[in-house]
Amino acid sequence: MYTLAVQRDFIASHFLVGGDWGPENEKHSHHYRLEVLLEGDRLDQHGYLVDIVDVETHLEELIGCFRDQTLNELKEFEGLNPSIEHFSRILCQALIRSIKTDHLKALRVKIWENDIAWASFREEF
Repeated sequence: MYTLAVQRDFIASHFLVGGDWGPENEKHSHHYRLEVLLEGDRLDQHGYLVDIVDVETHLEELIGCFRDQTLNELKEFEGLNPSIEHFSRILCQALIRSIKTDHLKALRVKIWENDIAWASFREEF
């Protein structure tokens, strides 16, 4: 199985709801690091799993929707606690809808909210 990964950084704000998490209940920012891992069992005629420029373009467009925003105020998080678990799923499913290739078998999004904490979501297709 081949894997291609692309990373990006961006800043967004949020506050957690539904529990007593101390300072996390107050609005604050994170310098998120996002890693997208694309998996497939074969390459195209050029020896690529996917066009990395295409992936970068879609990733930049997607991140642009969240960069410098308060996640709680976005429709994607309506009714949800803006946890990194939910965030990884939202980003993964949005990328699956935008990246078109018949070579991919799975896509995983990993998102760090700091140097030690991350969550991921992986979807096979």
